[in-house]
Amino acid sequence: MSPCKLGGVGVVLCAAVSLAAVGIAHADTIGSPEVTSAQHDTLHSLRGTMPRPDDFSKSGRSHPARPLPWLDGPGTPGDGAVQSTTTGVAAPTLGSGVDGVGNGFSGPQGTFTVNSAPPDTNGAVGATQYVQIVNSGFAVFDKATKSVTYGPVATKTLWSGFGGPCEADNDGDATVVYDKAAGRWVISQFAVTAAPYFECVAVSATSDATGAYYRYAFPYGSTFPDYPKMGVWPDAYYETFNMFNGNTFAGAKLCAYDRNAMLSGAAATQQCFQLSTAYGGVLPADLDGSTAPPAGSPNYLLNFTAGQLNMWKFHVDWSNTANTTLTGPVAIPVASFATACGGGTCVPQAGVSQKLDSLADRLMFRLAYRHFTDHESLVVTHSVKVGTTRQNPYTGVRWYEVRNPGTTPVVYQQSTFSPDTTYRWMGSVAMDKQGNMALGYSASSSGIHPAIRYTGRLATDALNTMQAENSIIEGLGSQSGSNLSRWGDYSAMTVDPVDDCTFWYTSEYLKTTGAFNWSTRIASFKFSTCQ
Repeated sequence: MSPCKLGGVGVVLCAAVSLAAVGIAHADTIGSPEVTSAQHDTLHSLRGTMPRPDDFSKSGRSHPARPLPWLDGPGTPGDGAVQSTTTGVAAPTLGSGVDGVGNGFSGPQGTFTVNSAPPDTNGAVGATQYVQIVNSGFAVFDKATKSVTYGPVATKTLWSGFGGPCEADNDGDATVVYDKAAGRWVISQFAVTAAPYFECVAVSATSDATGAYYRYAFPYGSTFPDYPKMGVWPDAYYETFNMFNGNTFAGAKLCAYDRNAMLSGAAATQQCFQLSTAYGGVLPADLDGSTAPPAGSPNYLLNFTAGQLNMWKFHVDWSNTANTTLTGPVAIPVASFATACGGGTCVPQAGVSQKLDSLADRLMFRLAYRHFTDHESLVVTHSVKVGTTRQNPYTGVRWYEVRNPGTTPVVYQQSTFSPDTTYRWMGSVAMDKQGNMALGYSASSSGIHPAIRYTGRLATDALNTMQAENSIIEGLGSQSGSNLSRWGDYSAMTVDPVDDCTFWYTSEYLKTTGAFNWSTRIASFKFSTCQ
């Protein structure tokens, strides 16, 4: 193992040069893709689609966690990249924030009732709107005023009249991304009430999230396509899944949807590769900024296992599927870590005995990509153990910047943000056009209710460091209820495509202690140096 040293502001970091010297594993080409077609049609106007009044009337239910294979190596290694102190510099000043979809949230289409946990909170910012989506519903906000202009409605409202499970089911695990190059929204959720299972994908016809949509249902047979995550790339919309046969993990599935066809509402196919059960929790790269990847670049996909990130390259050819390739994984060594809570539940909350799930067995949405003049960067985060005592195994947020994924990928910088013994987890990270970064996450302990906080760094700051912590909102309640440990399962940090400077973050919190009564928050901020 490479030696570690003190670097930056209280950061113990294994030197990048030493890590690179460990070597990169050989990347293999993986078989041939599975090719299937999707059912498709057009919804002419979301604004004119009436939601059903009973869509949010079901009683509360907790979505089961489908754990991935054990990821930690032997023993419980100490964290090799802890940032335990910060400078006096504060993260960007918070702009105005508003509550998003959650308990009692109201908008033009009615009032939202929480009927599931966790909320799977995420959102994306577009040209003039912000779309926020949770496990069972979504809403559209005016970007300038943060006022709700459409919603809340059940996510399945997008598939009204489509027929089949996409119209009938409202099963969640939903995501929204904004295709910045095309100015389109891409909203998806799975339909898994009964086999055969589908991923339902809707691509807006314009930059207006309340207008027309091109709708698709991609089939996955009888293998359960859990935890779908999407990334936008010039040649495809890339979607990843954790596949299960019943409760038995069957490996990650990596798929490409025909973006060019879907932008015009034409018939579309998907091309997929099935990985072995050694790999789960894979994320696809999601393009930020106005500069496309180098011509012909494959999509980059990452997961982690003990002591390393693993990277695949997915090149899709829509004219000749024989030319479609998936290569990898390439092993990228990182500073030592142990997963938060052993990948399970240990996060305490004030006033209740119920502890929360860390979901530390996977990388957190999104894997954000940027192409700068002289390099390519990927940034991503996951939750790790920092506390070394059995009584207080507090957790922190590990983040990475990986450079040069198209050639020889290397961890350019990394650290675990943990300035005190508060538990921090459920992070999401992104980078603006100058290379400044923002990291949002949840924070909780036996002395505080779960809160939404963030930090950031300027591109000129010392490597491997984040600035001081700021609060988006401090929770006023803790999650209780019989075995109601589910939290997250994700949050979302995105960057405004217009100024390419303003960060938008959304996650969950509680206003009062209880069960199935979560709220969400939407906030924005930027560094004053980014213009």
